Amino acid sequence: MKKNITTLVLAVLLLLTKSYGQSLPDQASFHGAEANLKEYKALYIINQSDDKKIRATLRNINNALGDDRLKGKLQVELVAFGDGVELFKKSNHYDTLLTNLQKKGVLLAECENTVRERKIDKADLWPFISYVPSGNGEIIIRQFQGWATVHP
Repeated sequence: MKKNITTLVLAVLLLLTKSYGQSLPDQASFHGAEANLKEYKALYIINQSDDKKIRATLRNINNALGDDRLKGKLQVELVAFGDGVELFKKSNHYDTLLTNLQKKGVLLAECENTVRERKIDKADLWPFISYVPSGNGEIIIRQFQGWATVHP
């Protein structure tokens, strides 16, 4: 009986080891995941005012949109809240970068809670942006709708 159990355990371990080894791609031939779905959705989050962080986030969005695997399959939304509101202020001159993203189909959304709590006049924000009731609410809803959330 003891011998049968030992043999069974060894057989299971051998199968697990063998199947694990087969699931690992060969490093030389691996070129990333295949985009075999009809569509992909990504929500980018910005809640910081740091210029480097803002520009990195915008660059990340452009990189995703430029990924050949995702061409014609990717829907992107950028939601700003908290300190991220700086992205949409006219005084910070991100308009060219933002309009270029918008031309590529990116939804640009600002949290209305942030605008209200910080007493920001919407006239001080770019007129081409949209608004969501809350940034956190947008993240939660999009997450449950199957959107990937990216917070560079």
